[in-house]
Amino acid sequence: MKSVIRSLRILEAVARHQPVTVGELTKLFGLPKSTVQRTLVTLNEAGWLRANRRDTTRWEIGARVLAVRPAALQGSSLFAAAREPMIRLRDTVNETIHLSVPDALHSMVVVDRVDCDHPVRTFHTIGDTSPLHATATGHAILSHLPRPEVDEFATGTFEGYGEDTITDAEELRTELQRVRERGYAVNHNQYLQGICAIAAPVLDGEGVPLAAVAVSLPDSRFEPGRLAELGRLVTETAAEITARHLR
Repeated sequence: MKSVIRSLRILEAVARHQPVTVGELTKLFGLPKSTVQRTLVTLNEAGWLRANRRDTTRWEIGARVLAVRPAALQGSSLFAAAREPMIRLRDTVNETIHLSVPDALHSMVVVDRVDCDHPVRTFHTIGDTSPLHATATGHAILSHLPRPEVDEFATGTFEGYGEDTITDAEELRTELQRVRERGYAVNHNQYLQGICAIAAPVLDGEGVPLAAVAVSLPDSRFEPGRLAELGRLVTETAAEITARHLR
């Protein structure tokens, strides 16, 4: 039982400090390095942890955590607060609505979806991940983070997924300022080609972004003239989810 508790404590520590080294965890827990290393390897084999792609000496949360996170959220107050407003938004615009949460500063994870009735529509499986710098939900989250966290994220260049992807850090900062000013983010073929989205953040009582709600639609149905209307609707929906969650 002690080993199970130790493994869970190390898993929690990795989630808080990722990407983190064996040495850093050893100092944090005061355990032998061999014990920490053995625990990390076991959690890695089970899919709970993985080596950081850029620095394999550092550890981060693995795919299995992302797989169970949506199921855990289904019983949460956030999930309950979001469901009805998402359905009403879907009924108003007749497009797919997604609710996504950030996985630290690594990606966005889809935790709920309400489908429209168009035969051609966007589709993301619950648990799907996407990059923060190339999505409307990611921009909605980033735009409400403290400046130091944005600076930590916006270093160097980012992966390009198409000619419309923002890959420059300064350009991203400019776009995030635009998102803050108008209240919603827009993804027009920045990540998946032919897919557009308009998203707004769901906040906690201190203004920290917890999630983002998005209207997602094929590029063939994206009308620039409706952008302000869709932005207003998704922003109002996010505000309603925030209020319901804080009750």
